[in-house]
Amino acid sequence: MSARAGLRLSQLSRFARTPFRKPLGRRYQATDAAPSPQGQSTFQRLWHSPVGVKTVHFWAPVMKWALVLAGVSDFSRPAENLSLTQNIALTCTGAIWTRWCFIIKPQNLLLAAVNFFLGCVGVTQVTRILLYRRGLKDTTIAQEAKENLKDASLTAKGIAEDPQGAAKKAVN
Repeated sequence: MSARAGLRLSQLSRFARTPFRKPLGRRYQATDAAPSPQGQSTFQRLWHSPVGVKTVHFWAPVMKWALVLAGVSDFSRPAENLSLTQNIALTCTGAIWTRWCFIIKPQNLLLAAVNFFLGCVGVTQVTRILLYRRGLKDTTIAQEAKENLKDASLTAKGIAEDPQGAAKKAVN
């Protein structure tokens, strides 16, 4: 029994010597071993950034510029050949995702810029389409928007009532 008591006493003394808390100086120390940005070149800072070249936060906006360029190239097309629903979708995508880019962490200003310009292109195209259609019918933009809303609701009803028939129509 005395040997066992001695073992317990030595174990307790080891735990007593080990501090239960971390020292206060280390409390706010970062856990990553990233080098300080002061000694880095511009390329190194871009490479190791949370939105740097080796992340999707960089390449997604770069690829999304293709949508903006496609929309800009449509400026030369006649308004009668443009799709209103497609350009409304571009406008909404640009508006929603521009706001979202400032909410997410890390904030991605490159993605916010591309989405802002995508929304601008969409607004420009929607305006062109509505002005063209108003010129054909001599109606106001509000009336045209109401008619487009009615058409969209009828399409949605048709899809809800007969999804297979709607799919067949879309394929043909």
